[in-house]
Amino acid sequence: MSRKIETVEDDAGKVISYRRHPNGGGLIGRGAEVDESSFISSTAYVEAGAQLGRGCRVGGGSWIDRRARIGHRVVIGDAVYVGPGAVVGNRVQVGSHSRIGGGAVIAHGVRLHGDSTVAQGGYVTAGRRASGGSSQRSHPDGNRKARKAA
Repeated sequence: MSRKIETVEDDAGKVISYRRHPNGGGLIGRGAEVDESSFISSTAYVEAGAQLGRGCRVGGGSWIDRRARIGHRVVIGDAVYVGPGAVVGNRVQVGSHSRIGGGAVIAHGVRLHGDSTVAQGGYVTAGRRASGGSSQRSHPDGNRKARKAA
């Protein structure tokens, strides 16, 4: 299999090299690790240092930023942004036009509906559902009020 390198110039004029993923043709940055069983749409980007597990699907126009870690069997809709250093657990569904901020953590099995936003550093636990237009930011201890009262 040939690994043709393509270059893209960013807004600042810096030239960035990418290779095409064999399943879907998405652009993969240097040092990114994407399992070959995953599907990356031809208009999606996976930046340098990002990791995607087995059986993932990344929709058109989506962007997985630097050092993001995506688990196994994750479905990412169209036009989704996953910020740098974000961690997305296994079997997560992210609806189209959603935004996951840098450093955010999405636990295994979470479903984010379309147009959802998870704040930078946010933490979404299993059993919670984020609806369109919502901003999820919770504390790992699960109860911010109880923490203040203590």
